[in-house]
Amino acid sequence: MPSAQEFDETDVRLLLALREDPRATVVALAEKVGMSRNTVQARLAKLEPQLGSFERRIDAASLGYPLSAFITVQVTQQMLDALAESLAEIPEVVEVFGLTGESDLLVRVVAVDADDLYRIAGQILNTPGVERTHFSLSMHTLVPYRLTPLLHRATTGT
Repeated sequence: MPSAQEFDETDVRLLLALREDPRATVVALAEKVGMSRNTVQARLAKLEPQLGSFERRIDAASLGYPLSAFITVQVTQQMLDALAESLAEIPEVVEVFGLTGESDLLVRVVAVDADDLYRIAGQILNTPGVERTHFSLSMHTLVPYRLTPLLHRATTGT
């Protein structure tokens, strides 16, 4: 995981410009933020390790996976790394977070239908290191993943 490094105001302006137009060229970004092409290119190269994947957020429903569920998992601690690798091999597992508290992991999965979710649940339950799971079906996304408000806050300081 990249080390946490705060973005300065110029970085934030670049990120906001990329948010508005993810396909913008370096020249277009330079014009938008009022900087030289070389400076923008250097800034983007510096930001790349912090930004991780530029994979666009594709709605799983558009791929035929309309069901989304969240699974809390209690695990055998000594098997955590191997378990994470096993979960990453299940295509329907789209995110896994390590937690504190009663559960060790929060796993987000997508499924075609209830039968598919049952199959995926069985795969997860049969994964070595899984002790117990609890499923919650997502009914509707009320606030989608977003960082734009934080980027705006970083430019205004409020």
